[in-house]
Amino acid sequence: MNRKLIRPNLNEYKEKMSRETAKKKTHPASETFAENYYYLKQMNKKTHVSIVFLDGETTDGVIEWYDRNCIKLNRNEAPNLLIYKRSLKYIYKLEDTNMDVAEKKGRAKSTEKKE
Repeated sequence: MNRKLIRPNLNEYKEKMSRETAKKKTHPASETFAENYYYLKQMNKKTHVSIVFLDGETTDGVIEWYDRNCIKLNRNEAPNLLIYKRSLKYIYKLEDTNMDVAEKKGRAKSTEKKE
C-alpha cells in the first residue's frame, strides 16, 4: 500500500497573511499640537489678533492664555474676555499697531533706496 502525504502549500498561506498585515496601517495621531504651537507663539510675541465669532462679530486684543476650551483675550481700554473656542470661526493677526504711519513710511523709503 502506497500512501501519499498531502501537505498544504504554505507559500499561499504566507502571502495571504502578508497581504492582510499590509492592509492594516496605523492611524494618524489624533492630535498634531499645531493649535497649541500657534497659541504659544502668539502669546510669547504678544501679537495683536482679531477674533471672528460664528455670528460674524469681531473683537481684537492679545491672547494672554488658553486651555482646551477657552482663550483669554486682553483688550486695550475694554474688559478682558474669556472666549469659548467652540464659538470661534477663525483668528487672524492684525497689522503691527506699535508703529505709527511715519515709521511705516520711513521704512518703505529706506527699502526703496537700497534697491
